[in-house]
Amino acid sequence: MTDMKRLRAIIGEKSYNTGGDFKLASGAASSFFFDMKPTVLNPEGANLVADAILERLKGLDATAIGGLVLGACPIASAVCVKSHGTDTPLQAFYVRKEAKTRGTQKMIEGADLKKGDRVVIVEDVTTTGSSALQAVMEVRKLGCEVVKVMTIVDREQGAAAVFAREDLSFDALFTRRDFAEAA
Repeated sequence: MTDMKRLRAIIGEKSYNTGGDFKLASGAASSFFFDMKPTVLNPEGANLVADAILERLKGLDATAIGGLVLGACPIASAVCVKSHGTDTPLQAFYVRKEAKTRGTQKMIEGADLKKGDRVVIVEDVTTTGSSALQAVMEVRKLGCEVVKVMTIVDREQGAAAVFAREDLSFDALFTRRDFAEAA
């Protein structure tokens, strides 16, 4: 079994839910739901996700990877760890939904991002793209260049069009069509 087939099987077993009335982050209702935390917080799942993302990022010359809290956190961390010792190690960062009211009051934690840094935004599941776009806007405020938006699963409900309008390269490891019951 290839790594991608194994990852798809793990997602199907641990993270793909059907037969309910699920409310999405976008506010929409759905008969299927991807809860990726059981996959990305599983040792095998985290390793497979990180390897697949690193493979897709080859040649981009990015310096950091991150996204909006909470969905992006385990993904960015796994990719950061797996990138150690490679030709392109990636620092991880997390974008808060709102600035801390204490301490440094940062919106972005982790990597010390600077103007001109080439970054990748990651997300666990993409529906409309609004969560990833929020992270994009925050790193752009620092003068960073977003070289790609990556997701584990694209629900194919508008995110690609949103990213295209923002001139962002978008890539998904899987789409909802990869999970037969969701099509």
